[in-house]
Amino acid sequence: MRLIIDVIACEANGACTRILPEALELDDEDQLHLRLAVIPPELEDKAKRAVRLCPRQALRLEPAKT
Repeated sequence: MRLIIDVIACEANGACTRILPEALELDDEDQLHLRLAVIPPELEDKAKRAVRLCPRQALRLEPAKT
């Protein structure tokens, strides 16, 4: 699965980075960045939780392109 960030909607509150630090990080200017291009199977549950709990609905999951 791929995690997609809507940078316009993101308010950089950091909830997702606390849930999924393996894949997401905030930089010094509070911009959210992906650390992983593809979410590995062992992190999919955490990624789904991050998407579900994003207060601005700025994250979504899509199938990985093969």
